[in-house]
Amino acid sequence: MNQDCVFASAEPVGNLPNLFIVADGMGGHNAGDFASRYTVDTIREYIEKSEDHNPVRLIRKAVEAANAGVRKEARENVQMAGMGTTVVVTTVIGNFAYTANVGDSRLYLYDGALQQVTTDHSLVEEMVRMGEITREQARMHPDKNIITRAIGAADTVDIDFFDYKTAPGSTLLMCSDGLFNMVSEGQIAGLIEKPYTCEELARHLIFAANDNGGKDNIAVIVIRPYADEEE
Repeated sequence: MNQDCVFASAEPVGNLPNLFIVADGMGGHNAGDFASRYTVDTIREYIEKSEDHNPVRLIRKAVEAANAGVRKEARENVQMAGMGTTVVVTTVIGNFAYTANVGDSRLYLYDGALQQVTTDHSLVEEMVRMGEITREQARMHPDKNIITRAIGAADTVDIDFFDYKTAPGSTLLMCSDGLFNMVSEGQIAGLIEKPYTCEELARHLIFAANDNGGKDNIAVIVIRPYADEEE
């Protein structure tokens, strides 16, 4: 069962010039699959219909609408009780990108070096921040799948936002934990540095995760904001 769901549009969605979403669901039966798909669809539909032009406010309201909807569905259907999903949402406007996340799906920025822009809302990330384990130990920790925030976990959702400048040659990588639990950041950076197209890079990242064990669904979106100018 694939509990990951993605949406990617380089064309305008509502008042945003582009929109990219990765969600990784959790829950028994079909609940995780439903939660991630419902969240992605709700965010996209909200943004399509909204007249708001402020990207942060618009994404915040869309994520909050998804959270409310997942909570409602879980209350009304016993098979969906306890379901939830991570989500990471990005739009690129001019030289800046705006990203929101809940849970442990990630966005990386590569601009000569790889850096994780988002902060995981997970138990092992808390342990890393407190110095109890190293980043490499976190990748293999038995509790790495325990997240501390999720869409559907509570009636209100705490969303982190990041805005950052992009530059020619930069690459944005959005992914679920099915990628970064299987592929080291060094290996990810090495693949980004190769002369692949966005689609080729995404496929090679997925191949690498499967070659290293492929223990979970793998969702990947690759964004190169200046690709047209570089051709």
